Amino acid sequence: MAAQTIAETAQKILTPETLRYAAKQSARCLVVPVRLRRAIKKYLREQEEPYMKRKVLRLSQTFNQIKDVNLQLASTTAKKIVEDPFEQSKRWKITSSYGDIGLIYRDEETNAYVASRMPAVYSACYRVLKEVRRRLPGFSPSKVLDFGAGTGSAFWALQEVWPKSLEKVNLIEPSQSMQRAGRSLMQGLKNLPLIHSYDSIQSLSKSITKSEREHDLVIASYVLGEIPSIKDRITIVRQLWDLTRDILVLVEPGTPHGSNIIAQMRSHILWMEERYRKSSRKNNEVCKDLITEKAGAFVVAPCPHDGACPLVKSGKYCHFVQRLERTSSQRAYKRSKGDPLRGFEDEKFSYVVFRRGSRPSDPWPLDGMEFETLKEQHAKRNPEDLEIDYEDWLKLQQSDDTPHEVADAETDIADDLETDDAPREVVNAVTYDSDDAVETDGPIDSEEDEEREEERGSADLGGGWGRIVFMPVRRGRQVTMNVCRSTKRDASEGSYDRIVVTRTKNPTLHQQAKRSIWGDLWPC
Repeated sequence: MAAQTIAETAQKILTPETLRYAAKQSARCLVVPVRLRRAIKKYLREQEEPYMKRKVLRLSQTFNQIKDVNLQLASTTAKKIVEDPFEQSKRWKITSSYGDIGLIYRDEETNAYVASRMPAVYSACYRVLKEVRRRLPGFSPSKVLDFGAGTGSAFWALQEVWPKSLEKVNLIEPSQSMQRAGRSLMQGLKNLPLIHSYDSIQSLSKSITKSEREHDLVIASYVLGEIPSIKDRITIVRQLWDLTRDILVLVEPGTPHGSNIIAQMRSHILWMEERYRKSSRKNNEVCKDLITEKAGAFVVAPCPHDGACPLVKSGKYCHFVQRLERTSSQRAYKRSKGDPLRGFEDEKFSYVVFRRGSRPSDPWPLDGMEFETLKEQHAKRNPEDLEIDYEDWLKLQQSDDTPHEVADAETDIADDLETDDAPREVVNAVTYDSDDAVETDGPIDSEEDEEREEERGSADLGGGWGRIVFMPVRRGRQVTMNVCRSTKRDASEGSYDRIVVTRTKNPTLHQQAKRSIWGDLWPC
């Protein structure tokens, strides 16, 4: 009976439409919401263009200098602290804050950040939070903590993803200039939650009671890399984890340094919770079930497992990319190296999403599934369906009233005679934005889209969905993908493998692979 239930569940997930929808996590090109574009344009309207171009260039150079300094940190010290952090836990003390490595956000730097970096940071945060919503359809945070809030990029993303559930948002940002910019950008927004701003975690802890400490969701985006000491990073992440009731989200730039920070924090949180779980079981045998339910942590995304990161030994680093259409301020103030400035840019980011508790033991999507080969599918075809009335087809082709039907017919014939690697998914060109476009009060996705998402279902968290890392390569009738996936049913270990899907052996999964892109899920 259990096997039958598993097979039925897998069959339900693996219908062509639901499989494609459950696996899809990445968007090809994101358009920044009109109200955010308008807010940025209004905030920068008094700034002169030549002045802003110099400030944006100087800010970019400063980021590059900070990146070089961070790469010089000793990796041996970082490894020791992550593997055995409790040895020096009594001597740990926050000795630095982000911004102490040579970058102080005054009004000039803040203006340059809003003009050049805020849309890109927003797009990365929106991409991550959107996946959290899709993987956890029943999760609707009401109380949120945004650490390193800056000018409010993550807050704007939260408003777009969960516009109705947010009731209270605590922002932590030490820069007064950033706080002022964030408040100015929010002016005019409707239906805002209750917002409180603080300059540190300590000031937040002093202002709230113990019962108010926990937040449904805690996010720290593009901030840990600005803390030079790994000891302080780990201490801050532990403090953020203590303030988390359910979900903790960490986002960093998609650089080797940013990916390394995410990997270190991932290892530490999982190690710390596993150690706590084991010690609690040993000391409280009677309440074992209760402790198991409340203690522990697992990775919601991007990792399909909770084991050691397999990419560390591969010489590659885990990161993803989100393409976004550049706003008018970015096109006005950002410079290009000789070539014309493109209408879009690719924001690379690394991230990890934790959830408290134990990973659910859901069935894997391919359990009990059998796929037909291309030869078996052709054997079942009805010969009458293969007959083509060429006169009718030519009339249809010459008709100007049915261009879509002609395209569909040509696509069907091309699928039968496929010999190239051209993807079948047609992506419409994205037009440049207009800050004078008609604005709506709602988020990017309408209520109908939200209901449609819930009806289609989502990829579960049981470890049966791998993650596509880097862009799949399409050659002829085969697709090659690099997939990080779980190797055990309890998702305690994982591997980084190269998977080749051919149309001859598995047309169903081959069709899915052709439409997959970097960051999507892959059924195992």
